[in-house]
Amino acid sequence: MKTQQLYGGIDVGSTTVKLVIMNDENETLFSRYERHFSDVKAASERIIKEAEAELGSDQAISFTITGSGGIGLANLLKLKFIQEVIACTKTVETLIPQTDVSIELGGEDAKITFFGASLEQRMNGSCAGGTGAFIDQMATLLKTDASGLNELAKDYDTLYPIASRCGVFAKTDVQPLINGWCTKRRYCGKHFSSRC
Repeated sequence: MKTQQLYGGIDVGSTTVKLVIMNDENETLFSRYERHFSDVKAASERIIKEAEAELGSDQAISFTITGSGGIGLANLLKLKFIQEVIACTKTVETLIPQTDVSIELGGEDAKITFFGASLEQRMNGSCAGGTGAFIDQMATLLKTDASGLNELAKDYDTLYPIASRCGVFAKTDVQPLINGWCTKRRYCGKHFSSRC
């Protein structure tokens, strides 16, 4: 029996490692999303072993690595590296070509790509406002996690204005509300509203 050629992508970000393995028909056969807690090597090994256990070790997989922390892993493993904005753009153009705009929020930066007659890409790496790190920080303040923020936000009843362009200003707006009269669910609704 002939084994099929598979394609794997590893995205090593500032806080997480993601792995996806697809076949020639762009069907996802395996995917994992895991926090690496600054131990990229151990987290990467763990999810690769999970993929091997699920798909079998006899599969030929062509890997490409991306992400802000991926170049070191690519060099270590002697694998191809592609810059994350380019990888995202190629993926969107291939799988959902009707897309007008792609927004990718990373752990510490935000990327936006406008598709159309002329491709335009922007990246904000100077402020972590609205990124995964900021969301994690707000979750910690409320003694929950990102999923917990989402659950709390579902029941909000009032929105309060907070800074939406800068994480430092947003936290300055939020802290007195948390310390005072604002309930967690009210804050969470406001927090998610400011990210949009």
